[in-house]
Amino acid sequence: MSDASPTKIHPSAVVDKGATIGEGTTIWHFSHICAGAVIGKSCSIGQNILVADNASLGNNVKVQNNVAIYGGITVEDDVFLGPSCVLTNVTNPRSQVSRKSLYEKTLIKRGATIGANATVVCGITLGRYCFIGAGAVVTKDIVDYGLVLGNPGKLSGFMSRHGHKLKFDNGGRATCLESNFSYEIVDGQVRCLDLDEEKPLPDDLSIGSKAYDSFRISETD
Repeated sequence: MSDASPTKIHPSAVVDKGATIGEGTTIWHFSHICAGAVIGKSCSIGQNILVADNASLGNNVKVQNNVAIYGGITVEDDVFLGPSCVLTNVTNPRSQVSRKSLYEKTLIKRGATIGANATVVCGITLGRYCFIGAGAVVTKDIVDYGLVLGNPGKLSGFMSRHGHKLKFDNGGRATCLESNFSYEIVDGQVRCLDLDEEKPLPDDLSIGSKAYDSFRISETD
């Protein structure tokens, strides 16, 4: 990744004193970053976003419009949060019962994608590079690379780091159509054989090469 540019904060955004914001991060219109929030480097924080006290975002996180990231939520590097997705921090909220000291922890691990209007019920872990489809409702832990669809959300396959569905052969191997990285599945756990999960993509693979429609026929064969 190239050197980070200066932090940019739109004049309509509110950033409370004490918030931590990394260099190269952009915060767009009407967003509110609370005093105890932590945002890493090179993030894109869209319009009408709340990042609350005790919420943490890693580096290169992209948050689309109309998302609230409440206290107790940890978002690791390279996560994509789609527009109007919902992240919660209390399982059984009641207006008459204060649970501000009882916020439940949710961990969204490196490289995960949460689609538009999806809901993540609190107290769970979303694995590295998992892919939550638009409108899905997630109520339990998701494995690395897991593809989750529907309400309630169900594991419906596995996605590569480039966001393509993996088709495993009888030997438990699959190849990403875009990167040509090889993947292996053993006992329901997927790993990439060509790049450590904690390493960023090489520069030449960090920019998409083709529109998704170019791969659609191969993925549905």
